[in-house]
Order: sequence, then C-alpha cells, then structure tokens
Amino acid sequence: MARAGPAPRQRRRRGPYSSLVPPAPPTPGHAVTGAEAAAAAAAAERGLRLAARIVLSCARSARLRRGAGSPGRRAASRLRSQRCLLPPDSLHLSGAKVSPGGCCFSDFGEETRKLFGKRGGCSWRRERWGSLLGIVRALSPGERLPPAASPHSGGRNSLARPSQPRCGGGAPSQPCRCCRNLPGAATTRSDTSGIARFSGTMATPRRRTKKKASFDHSPDSLPLRSSGRQAKKKATETTDEDEDGSSEKKYRRCEKSGCTVACPVCFASASERCAKNGYTSRWYHLSCGEHFCNECFDHYYRSHKDGYDKYTTWKKIWTSNGKTEPSPKAFMADQQLPYWVQCTKPECRKWRQLTKEIHLTPQIARTYRCGMKLNSTTVKRVSEVSNHWWYSMLILPPLLKDSVAAPLLSAYYPDCVGMSPSCASTHRAAGSTSPGKLEPSKAAPSAPAPGMNRYFQPFYQPNECGKALCVRPDVMELDELYEFPEYSRDPTMYLALRNLILALWFTNCKEALTPQKCIPHIIVRGLVRIRCVQEVERILYFMTRKGLINTGVLNVGTDQHLLPKDYHNKSVIIIGAGPAGLAAARQLHNFGIKVTVLEAKDRIGGRVWDDKSFKGVTVGRGAQIVNGCINNPVALMCEQLGISMHKFGERCDLIQEGGRITDPTIDKRMDFHFNALLDVVSEWRKDKTQLQDVPLGEKIEEIYKAFIQESGIQFSELEQQVLHFHLSNLEYACGSSLHQVSARSWDHNEFFAQFAGDHTLLTPGYSVIIEKLAEGLDIRLESPVQSIDYSGDEVQVTMTDGTGCTAQKVLVTVPLALLQKGAIHFSPPLSDKKMKAINSLGAGIIEKIALQFPYRFWDSKVQGADFFGHVPPSAGKRGLFAVFYDMDPQKKQSVLMSVVAGEAVASVRTLDDKQVLQQCMAALRELFKEQEVPDPTKYFVTRWSTDPWIQMAYSFVKTGGSGEAYDILAEEIQGMVFFAGEATNRHFPQTVTGAYLSGVREASKIAAF
Repeated sequence: MARAGPAPRQRRRRGPYSSLVPPAPPTPGHAVTGAEAAAAAAAAERGLRLAARIVLSCARSARLRRGAGSPGRRAASRLRSQRCLLPPDSLHLSGAKVSPGGCCFSDFGEETRKLFGKRGGCSWRRERWGSLLGIVRALSPGERLPPAASPHSGGRNSLARPSQPRCGGGAPSQPCRCCRNLPGAATTRSDTSGIARFSGTMATPRRRTKKKASFDHSPDSLPLRSSGRQAKKKATETTDEDEDGSSEKKYRRCEKSGCTVACPVCFASASERCAKNGYTSRWYHLSCGEHFCNECFDHYYRSHKDGYDKYTTWKKIWTSNGKTEPSPKAFMADQQLPYWVQCTKPECRKWRQLTKEIHLTPQIARTYRCGMKLNSTTVKRVSEVSNHWWYSMLILPPLLKDSVAAPLLSAYYPDCVGMSPSCASTHRAAGSTSPGKLEPSKAAPSAPAPGMNRYFQPFYQPNECGKALCVRPDVMELDELYEFPEYSRDPTMYLALRNLILALWFTNCKEALTPQKCIPHIIVRGLVRIRCVQEVERILYFMTRKGLINTGVLNVGTDQHLLPKDYHNKSVIIIGAGPAGLAAARQLHNFGIKVTVLEAKDRIGGRVWDDKSFKGVTVGRGAQIVNGCINNPVALMCEQLGISMHKFGERCDLIQEGGRITDPTIDKRMDFHFNALLDVVSEWRKDKTQLQDVPLGEKIEEIYKAFIQESGIQFSELEQQVLHFHLSNLEYACGSSLHQVSARSWDHNEFFAQFAGDHTLLTPGYSVIIEKLAEGLDIRLESPVQSIDYSGDEVQVTMTDGTGCTAQKVLVTVPLALLQKGAIHFSPPLSDKKMKAINSLGAGIIEKIALQFPYRFWDSKVQGADFFGHVPPSAGKRGLFAVFYDMDPQKKQSVLMSVVAGEAVASVRTLDDKQVLQQCMAALRELFKEQEVPDPTKYFVTRWSTDPWIQMAYSFVKTGGSGEAYDILAEEIQGMVFFAGEATNRHFPQTVTGAYLSGVREASKIAAF
C-alpha cells in the first residue's frame, strides 16, 4: 500500500477545550488507507486529551486524587495535573508501526506515554488507553502510521520513527516481552469499524454524554507503570477474548509466585470502590485463597480515607505490645479476615465462613451448627489448606487471640510466642518493663494463672533458667524440631499451639486433654485456622507421647485411648511394679497398648511402702519426701487426686547430747566451711579424668587438713561435731559412705536443671499415688522373673516357677542391685558396655526407724519445727539418727521418724529391731535430758538391705564411675528390651520422681518404635 502523506493541518477553535474535527468515518467495505488511519488515530488521541482535561479538573475540585489529604500532597497533585494539560497537537503517533499481534506502549509518542503510563492513574486512563489501542490494532499488520501534522513537527515534542520497533520483531513462536501479545493474534481489516465508532464518539466533546464509547478490555489496556515491577506485572496479566475480537471482563492474577488462585476475590470489601472479584491494579496475597485489592489497601493506608483512623489505632496498640513491625497486611490478617468455624453436626462437619461482624469465641466454636443443605463438595480453597505446600504460601504466621496461655506469658512479646498483640489479654500496663528485657536479677517468678496450682510453671520467664520440666515459650526444643522440621524456619504456629496446649493441660489436669477440647480455644482469623485445627492434633499426640501432657494418674476408658489406632498394635511386658514400672504401664495402657506387669513381691510399690498402722499418721518405710515441687510430677498427681502436701519449714535446731541447743552462729559458720570444702572439690575435678578419680571422703579430709595447716585455724570440738553433722547429711543424700562415692561425679545431676521450690512431706504417703497408677492394670504379683530371651521376633519371659509369657517388647524396672547380682538372665547376654555401666554405679543403703509416743514430749524444745538435728558426739557415730522428723504436721499425733545413713548402716545391720530401738531411745534421752522421754507405744525398723527383691535404697556413682553410666543403662537393646528406674535417670536419680519420669520416658520410646 502506498505510503500516505502528512494529515492536513486544521485551524484550532478558541477556548481551552478546542479540538480538531475528525475526518468522516469510512463507509462499509472501504479499505483504510494509511492517511485515513493516521487521521483517525490523531483525532482519537485529541479526544482523549479533551477527556483528560475535563476529568482531571473535576478530580482536583472534588479532591479525589491520591494524596489530596495534605497541602503538600495537593501541590504535588496540581503539578501532576498541569503536566497532563499539554497542547493537544503536541501528541504524536509518528513512526508507530502496527505489530502482527497489535501494538505496545513504546510504539507511541513520548507525551502519550507520559499521560497514559503514569503511576497510579485513574480508571478512565485504563479505559481510554484500551480504546486507543483498539483503534490502532484494527490497522493491518505492518502498516506504519505517518507523522501527524503539528506546529511543533520536528521539534522537541515530536519523535522520529523508530528504526526497529519493539513489538513484531521477534520470532513467530515467541510472545512480545513488553505486552505479551501472542503471534498470529493480529486483527483483520474487518475490525476497522471500531475506528468509526470511537472517532464518532470521542471527537465531539460537547456531546460526549449521549453515547458511550466501546472500550477494549485486552491485556494491553491495563495501566502500565514505569517502575521496575512492570515486567513482572505484565507477565501475570490474563484475558479472555472472543473469536471476533471483542473482549470480556478483565482480571489480574496474584503476584505471589506459586499462588493457585486464577481470579482472586477481595475478602475485605472495605472500600466503596472495592474490586470484589473484578480488576484491581494490585492484589495483596495473604494465603492461597485470601487476597485483598488495592482499593481496600488504600482505604486503610491513605490518611484521607475513612479507614485510616482504624488502622492507626490498631497500629498504636500493636506497636506498644508487639515486637514485629505493624503493616497493612498484618492489619488485614489480624482485624479484617473472616473467621472460619466447623459445623458441629456429625452429618455435616463442613467448614463455614462467618461474616465479618461475628467475633469467634470458644462458645461459638463448640456449638456452631450451620443451616446449609448437606452436600459432599468442599470449597477448593478449604481443601487446599491440607496440602503440605499451603503453609509455605502463608505470608504471615497465625497469631492466636485470647489464648489461655496469655496470663502465663505476660513477660514476653505476644507475637514472639504465637499470640496477637492487639488482644486485651496481651496488653501490658502503661509504664511496665518491656517484655523480654528483664535483668537476670529482676526476673520475676511466673505467677500461675487464676485457678492454677502454684507449683505449675510450665514456661521459663525471660532470663530465667534452672527449672526442671520447663520450656521456653519462644523456642522449639530439639526433639520438637526433630519431630516437626517444617517449623524450623518459622516456628510461630507450632509455638502458638504448643503453648496453648500446655496452658490448657495445667489449667485442668484432672481430665484428659483431647483435640476436641483444644480446637474451640484456637481463635485466629482466616483459613489458617483450619490448618491450626489440623496441626493441633499432631502436636497434641506428640506431647502426649512424650509425657508432657495427659500424664499422671489419668485413667481413660478402653474407647478413649490417648493415641490413634496406629499405636495400638503392640504388646509389652513390664518387670517390676514400682513407680517406674507402674508409670510406664499407666502411660502405655492409656495409649491403647496391651500391658502385663510382673511383680516378684506380694505387693506393689517397690521401694515405696507406707505403714498406716500408726494412729492417725502414715509413715513411709521408703520414700515420703518430695524435694522441689515446681513442675514436679508428684505435685501434678497430688493435684489430680486432690491431696495436699505439707511444706517443710526452714528451722532445724541442732541439739547436742546433754540437751543443749547449738548456737545458730556456729551452725552457720560450719555450714559455710562445709560448702567451701565442696567448692574446692569442684575446682579440683575440673581437669581430672575418670582414672584420676578418688573417693569423696578422702578428698574432703585432704582438703580439710590442708586448710587447717595453711590457715592455722583450730576448730573447737563442738564445731567439728557440727561439721560431721553436715557430712552425715551428705551421706544421707548419696545413700552411702563418702569413702565409696566418686569425688569427680558425686553431684553429676546438678549439671542439669533440678526441681525448684518447696520441699514437702507427702502426708498421705506415696502409696495413694501408687495405687491409683495401678488401677485397672494387669498386674501379676509373686511372679519373679528368671530369664529374658530376646533372640527371636518376640521376647520370651520365663518366671522362676517355669511359666512364661511372650510379647513384642519388655521393660525391665528392677533395682540396680538385682542387675548387678545377675538376678535375671538375659539371652543374648547384656553387652560389656552395659555391664560396665551397671557395675560403675553403687547401690546405696539407708534405713529408717519410726516411733509413736503417748504424747509430744519434744514440743517444748523445738517449738513447732518440722524436724530437729542430732549433733553426733564423735565421727564414729556420724549418720546414726542424725535427723528426727515430726510426721504429723497438725501437731496432734506423736510420731517421730529418723534415718540411719553412711557407715552407721553397717553398725545396725547385725542388730535386731529391739537393739536398734534401744540405741535410738538412748539418743533421744540424751537430746532431751532435762525431761522425761516416754517409751514408744509402736515402732518399726526397715531392712531394705536384706530384702531379696530390693537390696538397696537408691543409686550413686562409685569412685571411678561417671554420670554417663545412667544413660548407658537406659539404652534399649535391639528395640525389644528397655530399662527404667531411678538408676536409669541421669537428671533425677535417687528419687521417686526420677523413677516415675524414667517410666514415662520408656513408654514414649516403646510407643514410637
């Protein structure tokens, strides 16, 4: 086709809104020449310029433009408007070439690009730009528009023809990179009717309201930006076009890479101009299925919008309580997302979205019943939540509202422990110390939540350490990371749910905690609540299996097992019905695993044995004292049973033989020297190996002699006797003479967090707990085990009477002394490593004596103290009735109990009970020499060392051993033979608590195998 010359110049009318008269529209069937196309395009562009001036003038007067809320922004708005009001004839389409698939933004004049490519343009720009592109697209492929007539032709406002146009020059199989026009999609000549329609409409500005223009809704009509994100935005645009070239409604895809939503829908609907499910300049992604449009973003983020005050109020609250940066996305997720709740009707169980006005509460979550008809289909965005990739597409982690854990975590930033800073339950008082920044010396102890036992402190406070069975609420433990590696990058969801579960458990530990009880307390907006409900079941089962929750004396029914059916296909034999064996049996039984307990004695309890024959008082022949109650499982079981413990007072008068009470200053002075001796031992052992180990008693004597020699201090006879009293207490703690205890590892467990808090007397006795643990279990008394054969697929256990039973796994909880003496034969034999560990530990012995008197003769001297000390007259009598305990906290009954420890145990082993009683009464009469001491009406003397199925009290580390022996002894064999007991608990040996926890530990391992 011949190239047309320049369009004729026409005279401009007077007035600010003058325009050139367009040429007559082509008749039907008329071929469009280059001149006609150029004239039509120039007229269309001038019509658009007229519309631009009118709309911008109205926008300025109505203050509708972005940023018109302040004088500075209004000035910037005027500058932008003036920049747009250029002379109409300064716009050019000179040199533009129509590509095979249409044209692109760069094909037009510079001023045209400035006008229609401005960032943040109004909606009319998008529509007019699409109309202009629709006209030019109607031209035949390859045609080049001639330069338009202009008084500035060739001047600074005109552009030379591009020698290499951007579109149309690529390979036929590749789309244009700037406008994504597909090759072969060019319009035909039959589309030229759009030129006439557009020209006739826009070229007569005074009659513009009579007829609307037909706008093109192709991808090219979207607002093009000059920012660096333009290429990315263009790459995500989609469109649906008819075969005849007409277009349908426009959509913009979500910019989030990997988002599966093709046509996002705005959930906010806050702005009157909300895009709903239509077009917006940008979609903001919160999750796959939850987006909000740019108009709703502006509604809250722009200072002149109605929602700005609400956003700023929320922002102040968030900033004052939280640590993370407040953002519009966080605001939308925390305040605008709708709640999702599951219908409680058994035949429905569908997830339903609540309206924005309804605030979800635990009561609503428990009772919600939808009124919708039953159907089998599930909304796609709900079904996608279960996919493993869905959580990775979540922009912000879930922060729970009104969490039960909030009162326990008030010292932490809420958003660091999985809670929303905008809730009233997480608000801090004005002027309070910033959470998480307490000085170590100022770290306040955690106060229990209302209604919670004061001994329950499941969370560390900031800068706090050294409490057993305590977790950091803002950090995942190692075993948690191993079980849930998907939360290693962002553990917020796991921490929120774990902290919630712990708080719920310690709030009511008398009932089993199930997922159904946790779900109503998961209050969080958006689809992420569905994911939280799904995850809380996994986390709760993990915590149950580990013994962090659903433990103690809980007894669940056969149809209410605490773990899923996958765990039920196991059978276990437990040897020993002491605290360790019964703890493991109770856990496994509650898990749904078949358990059989074999006990050699005619009673349960092992080294726990209470004597209830004393009038009005229970006296433990074995354990009865609880050392440290905070987070102690014994305190938990007492809470479950509704029994109380008696807190020991700190007063302990030391009474000398002759009846004189020792001066407290002497006691404090010698206590200081005693601790100084142990400090020197600690310094000495730092660079010592096991081969260099020596007995603790010898080392203390060596240090004591060196101190006396170097300092020249001479202790009085009374001071030396008081020192021996403190040494006898150390022998009581170790369960052995100090000449057998390792100086290097005597306090190996002190390197781990220990139970803090009160030391108490379990007045009802441990038997109450033991009997509750054994309730409902298959326990076979008087069934001593002779051998364990684990060479086959199952474990064969044979008893001394020749009978046997088989199971998949066996748990051995017999005392250490029986393992050392080979009371049970293992086939195959135990490894040398395990036998070495067994023999490197010592089987400690202490004995007890209890006496009941006709009246309380000691009250006048000890004045209500819970115990009093007996200063030994010589080193040879150290450990013989060193402390006397008043067994009745109510001070009504007259029962005293004392212990025999250290080398004194050997001295009473050959005596009968009456002889031991005589020695004890002689000591008491020396301590209360000024008054008459009556003969006891009842008494007992223990003989743990001669019990054939016990033979010990508790373990200790012998000279040359180490605490690692406890861990080696606890190792299972081939996943079939497991070991529990206080001698397998490196952290808490020598205690009922340690034995109980070892049973819970092994139950977790058995369930996991």
